[in-house]
Amino acid sequence: MSFCVGLNKPHASEPETAKQPVSLVNDVVPILTKAGCNAGTCHAKAGNGQNGFQLSLLGFEPLEDYQHLVLEGRGRRVAATAPEQSLLLMKATGQVPHGGGVRLQPDSDSYRLLVEWIRQGAVYDGDKATKLTSLEIQPAQGTLGPKSQQSLRAIAHYDDGTQKDVSSLSLFESNDTAMATVDEQGNVSIQDIPGSVSIMVRYQGQVTVFRAFVPQAYTVEQLPEARNFVDELVFANLKRLGIPPSDLTDDTTFLRRVSLDIAGRLPTQGELDAFLSNSSLGKRDDAIERLLASGEYADFFANKWTAMLKNRRDDASDITSNFAFYSWVRDSLLANKPYDQMVRELLAATGTVLSNPPVAWYKRVKDPKTQLEDVAQLFLGVRMQCAQCHHHPFERWSQDDYYSLAAFFSQVGRKPTSTRGEDMIFHKRGVAGVPNAKTGQMRRPAPLGHGVLEIEPDQDPRLKLADWMADPKNPFFAKAVVNRYWKHFFRRGLIEPEDDIRDSNPASNPELLDALEKRFIQSGFDLKELVRTLVRSSTYQLSSVPKPQNLADLQNYSRYYPRRLSAEVLLDAVDDLSLTRTDFPNLPSGTRAIALPDNSYNNASAFLKVFGRPENESVCECERIQTSSLAQSLHLMNANDVKGKLANGNGRAETLAKSDKSPEQKIEEIYLAAFSRKPTAEELAIAVGYLNEVRKDANGNPIDPAKNLRENLQDLLWAIINSKEFLFNH
Repeated sequence: MSFCVGLNKPHASEPETAKQPVSLVNDVVPILTKAGCNAGTCHAKAGNGQNGFQLSLLGFEPLEDYQHLVLEGRGRRVAATAPEQSLLLMKATGQVPHGGGVRLQPDSDSYRLLVEWIRQGAVYDGDKATKLTSLEIQPAQGTLGPKSQQSLRAIAHYDDGTQKDVSSLSLFESNDTAMATVDEQGNVSIQDIPGSVSIMVRYQGQVTVFRAFVPQAYTVEQLPEARNFVDELVFANLKRLGIPPSDLTDDTTFLRRVSLDIAGRLPTQGELDAFLSNSSLGKRDDAIERLLASGEYADFFANKWTAMLKNRRDDASDITSNFAFYSWVRDSLLANKPYDQMVRELLAATGTVLSNPPVAWYKRVKDPKTQLEDVAQLFLGVRMQCAQCHHHPFERWSQDDYYSLAAFFSQVGRKPTSTRGEDMIFHKRGVAGVPNAKTGQMRRPAPLGHGVLEIEPDQDPRLKLADWMADPKNPFFAKAVVNRYWKHFFRRGLIEPEDDIRDSNPASNPELLDALEKRFIQSGFDLKELVRTLVRSSTYQLSSVPKPQNLADLQNYSRYYPRRLSAEVLLDAVDDLSLTRTDFPNLPSGTRAIALPDNSYNNASAFLKVFGRPENESVCECERIQTSSLAQSLHLMNANDVKGKLANGNGRAETLAKSDKSPEQKIEEIYLAAFSRKPTAEELAIAVGYLNEVRKDANGNPIDPAKNLRENLQDLLWAIINSKEFLFNH
């Protein structure tokens, strides 16, 4: 049995404890991990570690650690005849210069344990050591008040049935330091922000999570009507936390919100008039159905998916494949093709782009390693990049897992076609496999968390991968897409970031995520039904106006969280308000920005570039810039393209200036077009006063009345475009 440390500290009356064999795997490596010696910034740094001394990342390779500790450095790192003089201990305690500073105290249990291991001969016990099977945190969850504290105990369970307290050697990390902090010993300090917060606990490759609920001293008594299971689970969580939801939003705000979120555009005047004149109780559901059936829905979500699928133009030969691929994605969404079928057609694509457009993905993503990384992150919500070189630091995935997943793409063949730059993709007959770059061992296709699959040489491994992904028991596939769509409609994923699903990054409402996943699978992977479920809920239809008791809530969806319009949506909104249209090279006049097939149009539009339209180089949606910047503000205020739209001879300012509408009617039209609402009495009075202001020329004489009105209208539109209410979906 390994020597116990931490709370199991040996007493002077028990000297025989120190005589027990000390385990490199279960005792020494955890000490090095706790001290930070095998962190990526220290001796586990990629390359040669630090100053010639290298350890495996977080101790995942104990045999390598043994070799570096004992067999290298001319034996100076450990000295069996004089353990205290070992360079390992001299540096760690600061007795000789050490760039990492003091990592151990000479009077600590960890120091004494290392001395004893060296005295016993610094034995490698990797093959004989008891195996850690699970890590338990006590308590697993709890309800804690603001400014309270909670001590955590980490219990390691081994394959021989033994267990021990490893709290002092575990690593603790809060997923939200604004809500809770945790020290090295597992003492949690809760702050004064209500909600739920998780503490990640890691020990020897095992990870577990403590979840704390932090309610505020408020009793939630009144709740909006629960329209589906989304509301039931969100409202139950809010009630437990003492966070009241905001009221339901009004009709005009709802229509603007849902039109932007589903179709990527502002509602038209006709849609708004019809919606407001409709007195039926189901008119919001009717509006949702109309938007889901629209071509703009397919345009908007095709824009989203093709960006993540790297539909990127690098040269002129990409035009045909890019347009074909975009059209395939758009048509699939418009026809509501089941999501699992879309993914299957993409992964197992064979033939040429003209005969089978999904093949275009293999033109852009050629390396099997990149293919596996993109597929894992985009369709499974699992980031595998770290596991290419070492065991994933925050997950259970190893290098073998990485190369086993890459093996599914090892038999993808290519043959040049008569079309320049285009290959024919086919399945090469043979045994699928990829060598582990570190060990050289051939890895056969194996899904994550699954054994090696039996695949005949004539079978395409990619079809087996698609089968596994669409299996209802798959723990990643459905969960990844429902979490991604939740973030699209609610600004924050239930798991955040949305493509980083792992045990150490739990959902803010795991019951809700599980229910969404189950419903999506039961629906036959129906994306439109998923959208219906989300936007029909009262949770989605809550007002963005906070109440005093939910102002601090940023993770429990007690209100709608406003977000800035994306680059394409904002450009189209400016066009709609100004009654102009941006022209894009080699595309039909009137093409909306949300319908652009690839990234090449970014260079043709300074607006799209400034507001962060992605270059389609990554599967991560983080490539799209949604934050505000000074450049964006200056562009809206001063850029020639914006000025040109406002002064366009066929634009809204010119049209209204020539119309016989009253000033009040002109202002009302502008407000309805921009905000989907009429101006308040105060806004109307201010705007009318501004329209009636008389401009003067350089000599102090009033300018032409028609020009005066036209320029005043342009300025009013300019002010509207620069307002937060216009720039944000709320």
